[in-house]
Amino acid sequence: CTTNCLAPLAKVINDAFGIEKGLMSTIHASTSKQKPVDSNGGRDWRTGRSVFNNIIPSTTGAAKAVGKVIPELNGKMTGMSFRVPCNDVSVVDLTAQLSTQTSYKEICDTIRAAAEGPMKGIIEYNEDELVSGDLRGNYNACIFDAKAGIMLDDSFVKLLAWYDNEWGYSSKVIDLLIHMAEKDAEAAME
Repeated sequence: CTTNCLAPLAKVINDAFGIEKGLMSTIHASTSKQKPVDSNGGRDWRTGRSVFNNIIPSTTGAAKAVGKVIPELNGKMTGMSFRVPCNDVSVVDLTAQLSTQTSYKEICDTIRAAAEGPMKGIIEYNEDELVSGDLRGNYNACIFDAKAGIMLDDSFVKLLAWYDNEWGYSSKVIDLLIHMAEKDAEAAME
């Protein structure tokens, strides 16, 4: 689910401005893998800690997975996860050194154009001052938060994008199944 949020955002930014290197964090709602009380985590001590009263640093393969679906970003990104005591909706924090100089307004305009065009139904552009609970049930893979991003200079940017790690992810799986069924039907008619 994190990759489904990060990949479209990274693609739009890389296509328009180039990404020299990037770090990402996902502040991720708890899942069934997190423990309700402290116990043996198996992999490491942190993963066994109670998710109800802790912020738990963890790993994520999302940044590496983006390098597999966007080959020009392979080896240019890495990331980590923080599991938080929230039952749904997570956020990706992407910090990137861009190849070209730009402004935050131009970045927002580019993401808005993608959200209204080729990435409609995948990326949503949002200027409302929302929090995680406001986005529960949103089917988009990536909800870009235009009010939450910042730039250090004209090529170093931090972008935030929300995603419903349950409903939103499931919606994209259904979209994939529909797409596959349509392709199978087309192939059967040939």
